[in-house]
Amino acid sequence: MAVVTLETNRIRTPRGPIAEFILQQPLGAISFVIIAAMMFAGIFSEWVAPYDPLEIDFAAILSPPSWEHWCGTDAYGRDICSRLIYGSRTALIIGFFSSFIGSSLGAILGIASAYFGGRIDNIIQRIVDILLAFPLIVLALVVVAALRRFVIGGVDVNLIFAIAIPIIPRVARVVRAAALGVRVMPYVDAARAAGYSNSRIIFRHMAPNVVAPYLIMLTAFIAQAILAEASLSFLGLGVAEPTPAWGLMLSGNAADFYREAPWMILFPGVAISLAVFAFNLFGDSLRDFLDPRFKV
Repeated sequence: MAVVTLETNRIRTPRGPIAEFILQQPLGAISFVIIAAMMFAGIFSEWVAPYDPLEIDFAAILSPPSWEHWCGTDAYGRDICSRLIYGSRTALIIGFFSSFIGSSLGAILGIASAYFGGRIDNIIQRIVDILLAFPLIVLALVVVAALRRFVIGGVDVNLIFAIAIPIIPRVARVVRAAALGVRVMPYVDAARAAGYSNSRIIFRHMAPNVVAPYLIMLTAFIAQAILAEASLSFLGLGVAEPTPAWGLMLSGNAADFYREAPWMILFPGVAISLAVFAFNLFGDSLRDFLDPRFKV
């Protein structure tokens, strides 16, 4: 009898959320490792990169991949591997802050729309409908073309807002759907009866209950923001030379020498694809892990 009890206790031993996530979502754990490697490369670029990404070496122009230059060099003799490592910093900064600003503002609008309802809900949703009529990259193109460059630390701040604005309506629509179910809960009615202010009810009683869809959208739109930044940089409306950026590495001389030096396009393209794939996969895994319907 004691053996049975011991075995039962061993089976019911609680595990931490990280261990549960790894066991339930192994692909999500792999994608998180890729994201962590990108973050490590971006944060410690000065120590990880073998060369200065801005250093020009005319003696090594268009050198193929070798032990000296793992990913080859570009038309200016700059080491592509070093520019990829520094470019991860640019991609993550723009991707994270664009997604964070857009998702946060969208979550606030979605919760407010669901909570107040009536005319306020109609006004917010009609604005959301107008913004949703434009694809993300098209709306970002319009915004970035209308704003002037405002560079801080080599990153265009207006580019971050240009990518964040198209994210707002997409997150607002999803969070509003989740908040509509929270609005009719008894504890929200009790908070109203107690005389709490609208801001207190929204931020202390409704917002914590829509964290799961918010986190999922935040993670998923980091991938979209990285792809949008690369597209805008490729079109010449994003990051400017000589800042290392993956999209910028695909434009200019890379398009001119793609036959003689295919590595100039291959490695930045792989970096963009791997980053977008990792964040999308991690977002899907996080959704499956946080949604109780997938655990039944």
